[in-house]
Amino acid sequence: MQSYQEFLDLSVGFPQDGFDIIDDELYFHDLNLMEMIETYGTPLRFTYLPIISKKIQQAKILFQTAILKNNYRGSYKYCYCTKSSHFRHIVEEALKNDIHLETSSAFDMPMIDALEKKGVVSKDITVICNGFKTFQYKQYIIDMLHDGFQNIIPVLDNKEEFNLYDDEVELDTPCNLGIRIAAEEQPDSQFYTSRLGVRMEDVIDFYNTKIVHNPNFKVKLLHFFINSGISDTPYYWNELEKYVTLYCKFKKINPDLDTLDIGGGMPFKDSLVHDFDYEYMVNEIVNRIKQICAQHEVMEPDIITEFGKYTVAEASGILYKVLGRKQQNDREKWLMLDGSFITNLPDVWALNQKYILLPINNWDSEYERVNLGGITCDGQDYYNQEAHMNNVFMPKTRKVQYLGFFHTGAYQEVLSGYGGIHHCLLPSPKHVIIRRNRDETFNFEVFGEEQNSKQVLKILGY
Repeated sequence: MQSYQEFLDLSVGFPQDGFDIIDDELYFHDLNLMEMIETYGTPLRFTYLPIISKKIQQAKILFQTAILKNNYRGSYKYCYCTKSSHFRHIVEEALKNDIHLETSSAFDMPMIDALEKKGVVSKDITVICNGFKTFQYKQYIIDMLHDGFQNIIPVLDNKEEFNLYDDEVELDTPCNLGIRIAAEEQPDSQFYTSRLGVRMEDVIDFYNTKIVHNPNFKVKLLHFFINSGISDTPYYWNELEKYVTLYCKFKKINPDLDTLDIGGGMPFKDSLVHDFDYEYMVNEIVNRIKQICAQHEVMEPDIITEFGKYTVAEASGILYKVLGRKQQNDREKWLMLDGSFITNLPDVWALNQKYILLPINNWDSEYERVNLGGITCDGQDYYNQEAHMNNVFMPKTRKVQYLGFFHTGAYQEVLSGYGGIHHCLLPSPKHVIIRRNRDETFNFEVFGEEQNSKQVLKILGY
């Protein structure tokens, strides 16, 4: 019988970039995971910050290469989409890479203000303000414009949003605006058109009626968001062509327009057989925008992207211990974990999201098919298939077994309600942040201890 390690190598090819086996144990980007477990226990959430900078630099190089290759005359600007993880350690790591920010709700704005007061960003940072805006969100935008953040760009989600800026932004505070196009949804969606944005056929008329005669405002940016993310599909290319064509028509009557914000993220590696061709896709996007602009005899726009999952997902993981083994019938074996998918990795439960799943130890053991069970009382708290196969396999052993889910850094903590209460009152796991010192040693910081009963009962009013 093959060992688990031999089985995985034959199935998908292993080791892979970022993962290695040393003395029968799994390492993640040189991090000794068993040593972390012995130090901090399980369940354990960890974030290895250098991956964030690595991903940003990769994307920047891809776009700069494509711009040079295609003699593209616009520039590229990388914005981090804060909603994928608002934590200070994440945002500050991302900002080390000369990037800008994209926001989606009111509290993003005081967060950026706090970063400026700490000297992490300057007031000339570009901030793309997306989303349907509450009064408070709009007020924060206006206050920060008055305070000297001259590159805040409110992206109009609807026509009425403009009225408040028009009433409040004084003549000595010029304001650059964006307009979000209401994109068509994917063919399998329950809706034809996104609930967010201004209808495509209304964009130019709205500009001519409301904005063009107001010297205080310039529409600099056109934004669209394709829900599927960047993907090599007829749907994606068709949508891209429509919006670039609208950009060209709009540019001819509005010379201030110079930027196209390509909403929709690049995918992250969520499987050991992930084969997305980043270089091809970025080059193709730049090439197609250039071609469409040439057809309409319009100067190519500057390009903005707002990558969230791509930026942060691959920096994090969560480690579990197998608490027990249960043979429920002649075919179904369960490994019961010391945590929960519903509370720790809600996208597994809500979106059927797959993550890279690997054992931490016992790689020399034989392998067996298993189901993984969380410890809430919910029937949906399980994980039983991988992105590349319909089953989960783990080492077959009676020894203590640990396993990890990797590339879980986007959305999971905030969707879980960090610091709040969780299903079956399971505590939030301990969270460790890892940095790299100049001498290449690791620096570990406990960001959050595991929740205790007193904290939970206080939230509940006891």
